[in-house]
Amino acid sequence: MPSLLYEKRDGIAYITFNRPEVHNAWNAEAMVRLADAWEDFDSDDDMRVAIITGAGDKAFCAGADLKTLIPLFTRARQPEDDWDRRLMEDRNMQNPAVLRDYPLYKPVIAAINGFCLAGGMELVQGTDIRIAAEHASFGLSEVKRALAPGGGSMVRLARQIPYCKAMEMLLTGDRIPAQEAYRIGLVNYVVPADEVMPMAEKFARTLAENGPLAMRKIKETVIATSGLPLHDAYKIETRNSGVVFSSDDAKEGPRAFTEKRPPKYTGH
Repeated sequence: MPSLLYEKRDGIAYITFNRPEVHNAWNAEAMVRLADAWEDFDSDDDMRVAIITGAGDKAFCAGADLKTLIPLFTRARQPEDDWDRRLMEDRNMQNPAVLRDYPLYKPVIAAINGFCLAGGMELVQGTDIRIAAEHASFGLSEVKRALAPGGGSMVRLARQIPYCKAMEMLLTGDRIPAQEAYRIGLVNYVVPADEVMPMAEKFARTLAENGPLAMRKIKETVIATSGLPLHDAYKIETRNSGVVFSSDDAKEGPRAFTEKRPPKYTGH
């Protein structure tokens, strides 16, 4: 079986880490397939929203496999197959894989069904709506292995949760439970394990019915204006609002409401 599964149904892309026997830790194959999946999702106009999750009931993702992937990155191990070679030939592939410095403006939902650690935790910070199981836990354990969480966490975690909590997670490497993640705003909801995917799919269906161009420009604006002075940020908001209001979808939405029928959005 592939280390990562990618399926497309009814406008929703499903991405599933598929190594439950090792808590869905990434090997080179999983990272390459993940980068490819995001690229395909982004370029497919029929895909409106993505759900990312992990196989099994114990882990979302434990990050990079310490036995195979990290030794490859540190060159303690030489490439052994085509997946290894492709990843090492394009080290920038790590960025789209964890949604770091990668302009993906379609919405992404994380269905977190267990351990969410290291690279898995870094990836979650690139998602938009996060549903966690009651038994899930979150941590950036890199520092315990004398490594650095260079998949975005040193930059964006303190922008998403309070500074002191971000520094606690970054510097101790300790895990926090799902309820604490909810309390500090790292996740949207904590639910029983068997409700994680149904809730994620409920959100996905809602988003899939919304104007796709409007959603993309909303997400783009939020990301692009982070940290900017208000005057500069409003310029970006005005520009992106103009793109939305001049679109065919902006005409179709009010028309469908007036005619009391479901809208037919095209993303244009």
